[in-house]
Formats: sequence, C-alpha cells, structure tokens
Amino acid sequence: MLITIIELLIVLLALYLGSKYGSLALGAIAGLGLAILVFDHGLRPGTPPTDVIYIIVAAVTCAGILQASGGMDWMIQIAERMLRRHPRYIIFLAPLSTFFLTILVGTGHVMYTLMPIITDVAIKKGIRPERPCAVASVASMIAIICSPISAAVVAFSTISALNGFHVSIPQIVAITIPSCFIGIMVAAAWSTRRGLDLDKDPEFLAKLKDPVQREFIYGKTNTVLNKEISQKSKYAVYIFLTAVAIIVILAFAHQILPSYEQVVAVEGAKDVMLPTGKTVSPANLAAAGIVMKGVTVKSMVTIKMYLVIQIILISAAALMIIVCGAKPKNAVADNVWQSGMVAVVAIYGIAWLSNTFFNAHMDDVRMLLGSMVEQYHWTIALMFFIFSMLINSQGAVIVSLLPVAYALGIPGWVLLGVLPCAYGYFFIPNYPTDIATVNMDRSGTTKIGKYVFNHSFMMPGLISVAVSTAVCYALAKVFF
Repeated sequence: MLITIIELLIVLLALYLGSKYGSLALGAIAGLGLAILVFDHGLRPGTPPTDVIYIIVAAVTCAGILQASGGMDWMIQIAERMLRRHPRYIIFLAPLSTFFLTILVGTGHVMYTLMPIITDVAIKKGIRPERPCAVASVASMIAIICSPISAAVVAFSTISALNGFHVSIPQIVAITIPSCFIGIMVAAAWSTRRGLDLDKDPEFLAKLKDPVQREFIYGKTNTVLNKEISQKSKYAVYIFLTAVAIIVILAFAHQILPSYEQVVAVEGAKDVMLPTGKTVSPANLAAAGIVMKGVTVKSMVTIKMYLVIQIILISAAALMIIVCGAKPKNAVADNVWQSGMVAVVAIYGIAWLSNTFFNAHMDDVRMLLGSMVEQYHWTIALMFFIFSMLINSQGAVIVSLLPVAYALGIPGWVLLGVLPCAYGYFFIPNYPTDIATVNMDRSGTTKIGKYVFNHSFMMPGLISVAVSTAVCYALAKVFF
C-alpha cells in the first residue's frame, strides 16, 4: 500500500506541476511522471487515448479552418447584434451566446472574440461587467459536454459502449444541453445582483477621476460589426453546420452507416503475449495478417461513430479550403487551433499517466473506494470535479476516470448524470479563458481576489455545476 501511495503522489505532483506551468507543460510533465512509473517503478504502461486525440485533432482542424475562412466572425457578428439590440438583458444573453457558440464549434475558446464585446455592451449600459462576463466564461466551458463534436461527449459515448452502456451522442446532448442551460440561467439570475452597481462602486469611481483611465474605459468600442463578411465566409459556416448536422443524424441512424467485413474471432487460438508485455487477441493478429492456428471467423461490422466524426470533420475542413478559400496557414496561427493542440498534448500525457496508474492499482482503488461508491454512486462526481481542478480538461477527465468508474461498478446512467462535474477548473482561476476574461474587462470589476479563491468565477461556476448536475442526474435517472 505504501508503494501505491508513493506512486499516487507522483501522479498528483506531475498534475500539480503541469497546471502550475500551464500550456504544453501539462502533457509534458505528465509524460515525465509516466517515465518514472514505468522505468523506475516498473509499472506496465497503459494505452494512450489515441481515438480521443484524433477526434480533437479533427474537430480543432475543422474549427480552425472555419475561423481562418472568416466564418467565425460572421457567427460572432450575429451574437453581437443580439447583445447590442437587447443590452439590458446582457447578463442572460452573454452566457447564452458563449454557451451556444461552444456547442456549435466544440471548443470554448471561441469566447475570446466575444468577451470584449460583452464588456463593451455592459459598460455602455451602466451594468457592472463582472456580472455577465464571469458567467459567460463559465458557460463557454460547461457547454463542452453539450457539443456533439467535442472530445468529451464522443469519449463518453465510446467508452460507455465498451462497458455495456450504449448511449448515443444525440442522447447524451439531449440530457446535458437542457441541464446545463438551466444551470447557467440560475447562475446568471444570481449574478444580476452581485457586486455594486458601477455608479456606486468606489473603486470604479476612483478610476474615472483619472482622464486616461476614463478614456480607456469609455472611449474604446470593441465590435466586429464593421468587419465585412464575404459570401465565401458564410458558405464556410453552412458547410460547418451541415457537417455537425450530418454527425448528429448518423449518430441516430446507425442503420445507414457503411459496414465492412472484419475478423471478429479465431476459434481454437489463445491470446498472445508480445515482447512488449502487451496481450493481443488472435482476432487482431489475424486482422494484421498474422496467421494463427484455428478457424478464422469474419463478420460484417458497422463503422464506429468516432471514425465517422473524424471523417466528416476533416472532409468539411477540406471543403472550406477548396470552396471557400480558407488559408490553412491562418488557421494554424489563430487561437482556436493553437488552444486545441495544447489540449491534445495535455490529454495525451495526462490520460496516459492516469491510465498507467489505475491499471496497476485497480484492486487498491476498489478496496478504497468500492464500498463508498457502491453505496453512494453520486460520490463519483467528487472524483470528476477534483480531477478536473487539477488537469483543466473535461476530455482528459472522462478518458482517465470513466473506465475506472465502470470498473468500480457504477451504472452508466449515474455517470451521465454527474457529467457536468467534469468541469471544475474554474475553481482555481488559472485557465486561459478566465484569465483572458479578467484582462478584457476594462472596468476592472472581473478579478482574481487577494486570496486567489475569492475570484469572480467561483460562485457562477459552483452554481452552474451544482444545478446542472442535479438536473442532469434527475433526467438521466428518468430516461435511462
């Protein structure tokens, strides 16, 4: 048990140092922890989550090309028109805008362009910007589990199917979208009275006495309405939305998916242990062209949904390049693609590290947590939330912990019900979207407090996650 505790501390230390340095360091330092466990402690290396990584690459490439085409600007323009047309409702409309943009695009980093606009509308209307900005940042992140093309949702569906809980992507988002919508609306309602009004805030009024500060706050106008959107940019949006619609339709209609012949078994043959220590089934060896003793059994197999998503998204990216003139170089330089690639590295290192640890110590995990989660299934939500605080990725949380949760005997509907708890990285305000929101609020009302944890995102985050989880759990129990 002492060795298990030491190895757990190695995992936690790697996650802590990775989150401290941020960006690519999260995956790289997790890789260092993996090296220690494998080469120094002799643990058998787990399997990196390549399927999830490929989905992220496809989704980020497609979203990046959409941004490079100018299509993202058109979507932001539509959102800005709505915000400026109804400024008095900015506290509710701002999180709705970031929420649905994330659902469509699959990443919350689209909020970078919209956040200065939210701030500008609030200031011009005399509304404390902290109120809409903080909840809008939270909404952009919790919406990841509501997007049919996000790695978190696809990973949940794929891993669940492997563990006997067959839930399609449309079924997942049919539960998570209304749950998270209610959660952020409750958080927005709470935000309507948070903090002092601008005309009563002594700290803000003191800033206005400085002419330079006053000009900075009121003289600047952030807008994308003056950007000219070409017809080709609009075509790129149509292509992107069509791709998302096709993915949702195919997730429902499995019968129209293509099938192909595949080796499913080799009768009379046993599993083979490779020199690397990995056990390979005879079916996989036969599929690779290695002949085994026995009778080969083939069957028609329907293409997996995670492959369908990848094919459709990269095809949509290709069409946007060919038809709409989107430049791949611009996509690589933009924030959506860059932040997505950082997420790839983070999930690669973190999930591989945690997979290695949990595979080696599953019996210990069952002994420590088995009785608790068997009696109180919902306690798995705490594991999701705490793990998310450390690794800043909902996809990584699901890939790392979902197999463990199923191994502990937790029903699939319970795991679907606590899915909003995979978003816990607002708790420590070091995530790029939260930091960017603080920097983009010209009024200075959105802030990280003196004691770090008393920051602007804490209460909207806690309210959103708590309410969303309660509703999601209830819906999952009723329908599953």
